[in-house]
Amino acid sequence: MESKTMLQALGPDIWIADGPPIEFYKIPFQTRMTVIRLENGDLFLHSPIRYSQQLAAELEALGRIRHLVSPNWIHYAYIAEWADAYPDATAWASPKVRERARSQGVEVQFDRDLEDSAPRDWAADLEQMIVHGSRAHTEVVFFHKRSKVLVLTDLIENMPARTLPLWVRPLAWAAGILAPNGKMPIDIWFSFAGNRDKLRKALTRMLAWNPETVVLAHGDILRENAPQRLREGFRNLPPCGHGH
Repeated sequence: MESKTMLQALGPDIWIADGPPIEFYKIPFQTRMTVIRLENGDLFLHSPIRYSQQLAAELEALGRIRHLVSPNWIHYAYIAEWADAYPDATAWASPKVRERARSQGVEVQFDRDLEDSAPRDWAADLEQMIVHGSRAHTEVVFFHKRSKVLVLTDLIENMPARTLPLWVRPLAWAAGILAPNGKMPIDIWFSFAGNRDKLRKALTRMLAWNPETVVLAHGDILRENAPQRLREGFRNLPPCGHGH
């Protein structure tokens, strides 16, 4: 039986792959990796999903697996598997992910830290920034210039009801993460209380990149009216320069 390809093209030099769900607080979350081929042929794996030989072979056909990226403190589960398979790849740590992995008893060896701007390794291809201001959740966001794709992880979730157990659907609705109108989960939103100006600054910068597509780690990708959906996703927080 021929298995279907795992990678789906999203634009020039950018693909996604959906992995098996992962349980978080007993709720199954879909998993998604975004893959970007940099100008030099290196592959940037954002939030790697579970390692498999099929996926590895598909990736190797595209380029050299070089960067294994944890975009936030809860997205790191499979980095060690990929690092074992590709010892020359660099594992990139998001803020607080080392502590989180340790607290969960997960062995991950991170090589370098993500910072507020893109390292030389991918500065030609990607914009990057850390979204500051939350007491609970720090996330690094990326914008792929060539495809105009903004890559978010948990800042917006947009989960189709059919992918959730019945008992979770009302909770997802209450958290504001049900497709097609998924937003920033309510707990993350509250964690920015008192620091919304930092969130506003981050949103303003994302809008200035002018994304045409917004990839999310959990749920349906935002493909139509991306800037408008981004604003709605950030719970209609006015960007800088609007109604202070």
